[in-house]
Amino acid sequence: MNQPKSYFFQSLAIIAISIVAFIAFKSFLPKKLFTETGGNSKNVVIDSLLLEAIEKDTIDKGEDTISKQPIKFKAVDGIVFPTETFEDYKGFQHLVGFFEKLFQLETNHEGKVRIAYFGDSMTDGDMIVQDFRANFQNRFGGNGVGFVNITSESAASRGSIKHEFSTNWKTQSYLNVKRPRKPFGINGHVFFANDTAHVEWVKYKASNLQHLSELYNPTLFYGKSGNKEAKVAFKIGNDTIYKKLNPSRLVNSIALGNTVKNLKVDFIKADSIPVYGFNFDDGKGVHVDNFSNRGNSGLPITTFNTEVMRQFNEKLGYDLIVLHYGTNVLNYGSYNYGWYERKMTNVVNHLRECFPGVAILIISTADKSTKYDLEMKTDSAVVPLTVAQKKYAIQGQAGYINLYTLMGGDGSMVKWVEEVPASANKDYTHFNHRGAKKISDIIYNQINQGYEQYKKLRAARKAPATPKPVVKKDSVTVKKDTTHVQ
Repeated sequence: MNQPKSYFFQSLAIIAISIVAFIAFKSFLPKKLFTETGGNSKNVVIDSLLLEAIEKDTIDKGEDTISKQPIKFKAVDGIVFPTETFEDYKGFQHLVGFFEKLFQLETNHEGKVRIAYFGDSMTDGDMIVQDFRANFQNRFGGNGVGFVNITSESAASRGSIKHEFSTNWKTQSYLNVKRPRKPFGINGHVFFANDTAHVEWVKYKASNLQHLSELYNPTLFYGKSGNKEAKVAFKIGNDTIYKKLNPSRLVNSIALGNTVKNLKVDFIKADSIPVYGFNFDDGKGVHVDNFSNRGNSGLPITTFNTEVMRQFNEKLGYDLIVLHYGTNVLNYGSYNYGWYERKMTNVVNHLRECFPGVAILIISTADKSTKYDLEMKTDSAVVPLTVAQKKYAIQGQAGYINLYTLMGGDGSMVKWVEEVPASANKDYTHFNHRGAKKISDIIYNQINQGYEQYKKLRAARKAPATPKPVVKKDSVTVKKDTTHVQ
């Protein structure tokens, strides 16, 4: 009868010895013990190009000249922003074309503006981007959620649109496929309706949010194929409408009628056709497309097919591309991010080939906390990464937003997690909806700061000097009177 009691005390003794041993050997353990996990960090994949880049990582011993020189700008359309230091770099000069489009929209109500927002899990489920979009649409007009994938891992958590789809879609992503069967779309994915035994479908429903309460002008985007029999079916009222697909170009689009609240589309005999997604916008004001992928470092963008992207741009017409990355690049044992700087410089250069003349804006990593000596502190890799991001922004002639600094700098993520009510999750990495709204305001406010400065520079811009009228000299030669010369 005493045997169970003895086992209990033996177990208790083992636990006590373990605790004492941990305390005794604590000083020999690395300070950075392990990272907090939870929240949005589950199911995260790391893109294959990032893993390859880390394996090939070499220490960059080149001299740093970028951070030591003043950054001067060349005038664009007679407008030049003041010289900046590396420390305070924002690069508004490189957003002049985008600012001018906003100006025409605001003052003359002419044209429209479109932004492609590329990101990682920070923008998953339209987090941050949803409020960023609302900020622009509240001021400049525009309705619609923009471009939406066929399938999405974050569909269930997205509040800006309700999104459902059949489970028999075949998907390829630029995060883990180098050579897709057909080129990736601008969203980094390509979808196939290859289950010929069952019809693939996708369903969207508008939210009740301002500017997003309808599915404005639903338009399907798809790629090239030899399939001549494909069609889509959808309902308008009680009528089922069939539309034939014509996959003749690298990027094709087909409008599915007028604005609706709900849309369910069946894909019939559409196998082998690369399908990309739907766009919903009213064609006025500002539109923001969220191209987020969990685990993305930004490097897979180099796999974009240039001609495919140019055809996307012909149809959608972008004025600004935002690159918001960094979360998945931290914590790989090195604080030297020269390799990432070089790789992302290539990304920016490739985007310029894909989208000629479109302005680019780099947003740095936010603060992230890691456990050091059992206390949560700013991860030691955060600042070196922001420096690398600023360097490739400068080299790529892009605008730059230092999100780490603007959210409070050192220790700010701990404050955002522990404040009441909290603005970030317990993984000390991702923001909740309250924090995402604050971050979107931070980003929008810096862009608006540049825009307001642009308007002042524009107003003070010297008009081209009016040339003075040329006064021609009398070309008639008066001859001397030689007849009456004495």
